[in-house]
Amino acid sequence: MPRTALVTGGSRGIGAAISVALKNAGYQIAANYAGNDEAAKTFTDETGIATYKWSVADYDACKAGIAAVEADLGPVEVLVNNAGITRDAMFHRMTPEQWREVIDTNLTGVFNMTHNVWPGMRERKFGRVVTISSINGQKGQMGQANYSAAKAGDLGFTKALAQEGAKAGITVNAVCPGYIGTDMVMAVPEKVREGIIAQIPVGRLGEPDEIARCVAFLVSDEAGFITGSTISANGGQFFV
Repeated sequence: MPRTALVTGGSRGIGAAISVALKNAGYQIAANYAGNDEAAKTFTDETGIATYKWSVADYDACKAGIAAVEADLGPVEVLVNNAGITRDAMFHRMTPEQWREVIDTNLTGVFNMTHNVWPGMRERKFGRVVTISSINGQKGQMGQANYSAAKAGDLGFTKALAQEGAKAGITVNAVCPGYIGTDMVMAVPEKVREGIIAQIPVGRLGEPDEIARCVAFLVSDEAGFITGSTISANGGQFFV
């Protein structure tokens, strides 16, 4: 039986590329999404990958959503925490709501999802958890105190949980993308985009498929000795 992989935010952008890459690698895929029904339907029609709607910021919704996925596809053995939002603002203008929304989705959402698959992974003595953090969780970014804090928290979570999962056959890793040519990045003004590219030593934006290949490796059997690690896929823009 193929392993079941659940990708949050899995119907658009980097998440969609991850979902397709894992499907091509032989996994059964469930792609979670939060709100864009039209995009999710299009994604399913084009790829055949089932989509499931819930907010990762809601613990009970995660529990119910995972139960639905497992009823359809079997136990979740691979979890990719990709769902994320931005609510950018300079700190002196940032509202408590902007702070909470980003923390609730980008950090607490990782807890909510992982906590609900962790017992099953421990019982089966196998699991793969990969969380998509960000270059801005490593270096910080002006106007993103909320986002940078959440993504940095994801890295601390990864390192701590990797130590707990190791003896149970569960690996826990992170990927930190730099600037990727998603719809969100391509929508910024061309001059701004040119300024971003000028800071990337390889001279271009990354491709969603390049992040997907990092994830496909980390969840594979070949990566069983890698845990608590971070892959920085940023074109040389920032070194750790």
